[in-house]
Amino acid sequence: MESVLQFFYSNKEAIFIIALTIFLGLEVISNVPSVLHTPLMSGANAISGVIIIGGIILVGHADLANLSEGFNLLNLILGVFALLFGTLNVIGGFVVTDRMLEMFKKKKK
Repeated sequence: MESVLQFFYSNKEAIFIIALTIFLGLEVISNVPSVLHTPLMSGANAISGVIIIGGIILVGHADLANLSEGFNLLNLILGVFALLFGTLNVIGGFVVTDRMLEMFKKKKK
C-alpha cells in the first residue's frame, strides 16, 4: 500500500493531467451539437495517430531483458494497449467515414 501511495505522490502531475483530460473530453463530447461530430471524429482520429506513435515509442524503449522490473513491464503493457486501442479507433474512424460518404453518393436507378 505504501508503494502505491508513493507512486501516486511521485506522479501526481501526470495523474492530474489525465483526470483533467478525461473531464474535459466528457464535457466537450456532451456539449457538441450533432452537426459537429464528424469534424470532432476527424480530430479524434488525428489524436489516435499521436497515441499510436507514443505506443510505438513506449514499446521500443521497453527493455525486454529486464521485464521483471515493474517499470519496464508497465511501459510494455501501456505501449501495447496504446497501439491496440489507437489502431482500433483509426480503423473505426475510417469505416464510419466511408459509410457516411456512401450516404452522399447518388444511387443508380
